[in-house]
Amino acid sequence: MRPLGILMLDTRFPRIEGDIGNPASFDFPVIFRTMTGIGPADAVAAHPDRPRVLAALKANAEALAAEGAVGLSTSCGFLALYQKELEALSPVPVATSALLLIRTLTGRRVGVLTASATNLTPAHFAAVDAPRDTPVGGLPPDGSFAATFLRNGQTLDRDAVERETVAAGNALLARHPGIDTIVLECTNLPPYKEALKAALGVAVLDVLDLLRDFRKRLG
Repeated sequence: MRPLGILMLDTRFPRIEGDIGNPASFDFPVIFRTMTGIGPADAVAAHPDRPRVLAALKANAEALAAEGAVGLSTSCGFLALYQKELEALSPVPVATSALLLIRTLTGRRVGVLTASATNLTPAHFAAVDAPRDTPVGGLPPDGSFAATFLRNGQTLDRDAVERETVAAGNALLARHPGIDTIVLECTNLPPYKEALKAALGVAVLDVLDLLRDFRKRLG
């Protein structure tokens, strides 16, 4: 089976099983390529340097396709912002972000848990044809999650991040009690999916769900 290519941000933080950057998270072959110099701060931004990021995406997409990737994804859900542009530039099909799932969830009341509620803008949703007013809950900007994944730390307190994730999910449902499905924007959050489902009692979908179906469609 030909591999799926993953365009990786330039990071140093741990990637445990369930994280998109760990090959054990997949039941099909994947190949990774780091976009040197494009880190979390370049992606998780309300107003990123779009030409710079898109140039890195294009160059590395072409390299992954040349290595045999049958399709491409990215290691950050915020890169949804470039879905349409990258589709036009990439030699192979592209699914940038779990946010692409939203448009498929017809009839569901969807909310999003994100690495940064401040930086996830209506433009990110518009780029993947999702409602611009989709309810959003974010991880705390001063917590363990942010210290590791937003500030590119070298250690991970898994239990603390799980507690923060569940708390953020509860807060989102408290503000929007009609939500019946949560989409995890962040590709570092799938390890906490089962804890979220148990605590919140709603469906939870992530980038691994997106890519499982995406890879099947590619044949």
